[in-house]
Amino acid sequence: MRYLLIALLLSGCSTVVPVVAKFPDAPGKGAMTACPALQKLKDDAKLSDVANTVTVNYSTYYECAVRADAWQEWYAVQKIIFEKAGK
Repeated sequence: MRYLLIALLLSGCSTVVPVVAKFPDAPGKGAMTACPALQKLKDDAKLSDVANTVTVNYSTYYECAVRADAWQEWYAVQKIIFEKAGK
């Protein structure tokens, strides 16, 4: 009787179902939103309009570039962690 109980206890700890780790979700929705379209000049634009549009477009582009770089860095780090945990 004692051996049967020990056998049942030991066999209850084993599993044949593989455990699959889930890759983490991306942080926040800000990183997953598309970059806004850049402004275009009108045909009758003045020099001040050109300067203003260039300034706005540069800031829009660099803001989007920072978000994209941060997401790519997060993804690379999470992938390394995920792969190391799976070994």
